[in-house]
Amino acid sequence: MAKSVNKVILVGNLGKDPEVKFTPSGVPVAKFSLATNERYKDKAGEWQDRTEWHNIVAWQRLAEIVGEYVKKGSKIYIEGRLQTSSWEDKQSGEKKYRTEIVASDLVLLGGRGEGGGGGDHEGRSSRGASASFDQRSSHSEEHAPASAEITDEDIPF
Repeated sequence: MAKSVNKVILVGNLGKDPEVKFTPSGVPVAKFSLATNERYKDKAGEWQDRTEWHNIVAWQRLAEIVGEYVKKGSKIYIEGRLQTSSWEDKQSGEKKYRTEIVASDLVLLGGRGEGGGGGDHEGRSSRGASASFDQRSSHSEEHAPASAEITDEDIPF
């Protein structure tokens, strides 16, 4: 089978505080919405702003970090993958769909008082802090600080 890619990268602000719950087996899961903004000129030459809302889900240690350090208004960088689920509406009987981003990496952007959480998840102050969860990654990679600014060198293409 040919290789495929399912990767999402977003930088935006939380619309409300994340909800952290636990599965029956005790695995933490955090759900929150992230707003991204786009500015463009319309046909009349006037500037318009458009906000897109994204549903984000974080699991395990990343969910705990989200619940502890991320709040409404926080500016974050998220990496993850798209996942669509479907179900049948109990009242109407029609099939419903929901597409969400399953987070695999999170970087808190902005300092203390800027809605970014201030430091990394051990309380050290930094401009940006990385909190990533990947079952293949080592523990030390989870605590590596990341640059708050994304430059041309950071873009892989």
